[in-house]
Amino acid sequence: MGQKTTQSSVITRRALGQLVLGTAGVAGAAALGRWSVTVTKPTPVTGDPVALPRADRRVANLVGAERKLEGAGFPVRRPFPIAAMDQVDPFVLLDEFGPVDWAPGKALGAPDHPHRGFEAVSYLLQGRNNHADSMGNRGELGPGDVQWMTTGGGIVHAEMPHDEILRDGGRMHGFQIWVNLPARLKMTAPRYQEVKSARFPVATTPDGLARVRVVAGQALGVAARIDTLTPIVYQHWTLMPGAEVVQPVAADHNACVYVFGGRCEIGSEATPVGDGQLAIVGPGEALRLAMSRDASAHKAELLLLAGVPHREPVARMGPFVMNTQAELRQAWVDYRDGRMGRIPG
Repeated sequence: MGQKTTQSSVITRRALGQLVLGTAGVAGAAALGRWSVTVTKPTPVTGDPVALPRADRRVANLVGAERKLEGAGFPVRRPFPIAAMDQVDPFVLLDEFGPVDWAPGKALGAPDHPHRGFEAVSYLLQGRNNHADSMGNRGELGPGDVQWMTTGGGIVHAEMPHDEILRDGGRMHGFQIWVNLPARLKMTAPRYQEVKSARFPVATTPDGLARVRVVAGQALGVAARIDTLTPIVYQHWTLMPGAEVVQPVAADHNACVYVFGGRCEIGSEATPVGDGQLAIVGPGEALRLAMSRDASAHKAELLLLAGVPHREPVARMGPFVMNTQAELRQAWVDYRDGRMGRIPG
């Protein structure tokens, strides 16, 4: 469930560079931006499972996304991690990048940077994107495609706009989520999965008012076949006015819903949730998703995320998500010394 920071210490990016990289490494550390170290011990958002129907979940908390700049400067909306919500265990980051309309020659991305300790999942709605990493993988994402990267013990990668977007301009819109890895898998071998849109199952309710694209998990009788190290649900729902769905969500999963278009009703108490809001969902075994018949918007778009929580301390700084500050320092040393590799060419 949603979690707020209960224990943290903050070290500026420059100070950590001096600590683990030495004076010569400070400039390179600063080039990656200013980040802070946070160590979080999970404290679940309060909820009363006794008061809930056995087969339904209600909204326990609402959080508004904050606008940020990431990578080389592309805009994102971020419901977590922010001051109001640190994580939704096992998810440690949710970014909606765009929608942004780039002029010719102006598109920005995320040049070479390292990662360790989690799985990064990019889901593109509009535009085209190029991927390259230190394992030698290169790929291209188009609308509806997903890049699932297990960073494990360490990887360097880059996500940049496609040549056509750079040359001609165009709209970019999509999501990146970070799924934390448990301590026992933090140093697992990196892995890259690129899944094209046509491979993801899509289903519609009999009345045609609700449609789901299943990235991970199952809904409306269809299931995704992507390999995940942490059991999760990742679903993109489109609701039309009058839509109502009850989606099973395993009792041992934490769950949240992020609305990125229109307005809908979430949970047993029909809590209204609008564009740019994250609904943290309480315990139960199923979740109601609905849109009022008299809604002013012509549809609502949302992501349903759920997963088995790790319930472990989380230490994070910039591109690394570990369990302790010592592990973070070691990650920077390993990156400095080239143990995470370099992108060929």
